[in-house]
Amino acid sequence: MEGRLCQLEPLDSARHAEDLFTAFAADTEGRNWTYLAYGPFSDLASYRAWVNASCLGDDPLFFAISQISDGKPAGVASYLRIARASGSIEVGHILYSPALKRRPAATEAMYLMMKRAFGLGYRRYEWKCDALNAASRRAAQRLGLSFEGIFRQATVYKDRNRDTAWYAAIDSEWPRLEEAFLTWLDPSNFDGNGKQRTRLTDLTLPMLKQRG
Repeated sequence: MEGRLCQLEPLDSARHAEDLFTAFAADTEGRNWTYLAYGPFSDLASYRAWVNASCLGDDPLFFAISQISDGKPAGVASYLRIARASGSIEVGHILYSPALKRRPAATEAMYLMMKRAFGLGYRRYEWKCDALNAASRRAAQRLGLSFEGIFRQATVYKDRNRDTAWYAAIDSEWPRLEEAFLTWLDPSNFDGNGKQRTRLTDLTLPMLKQRG
């Protein structure tokens, strides 16, 4: 998947692991790993071993995200819980390095993944996160995914409980969501300093069926 600002390609340990480990290491406090069931990793060998064991299958299906500007992998995301019969697919395992976080390329990556899923005929696009993860919950709604509720005591990870917040968009909502993405990603939406003129949230908020 390739856009104007980023490209996503299937995660390959030999090609991507070292650059990703280096990019993620810039988060010196390891805060980006707080709400993931794994990590942080202390060295490249352990990260590569985890990638080889967990990230090379079909579900979850991991992608390395690179910015077109430098071509270096700076984040990952995956499709998971892929249910072809019912037309449901989830996006998750999202981890952006400081080099990618809060960049337009990060948003474009999410747009490209959603576009591919609906283009393949999926009817439902899901996002789930720890209910305590306020940043992820804001991100889901900014991207146009509506809040659907909290699954209490859904799982345990890193020796703590997780209540899971559910968000989703469905195929009938995609045409308007895509229009919002394209409007926001258009170069004319950014001034000479790269500051956005219109927030994506302002475009997607009216489409949410429920907030939370």
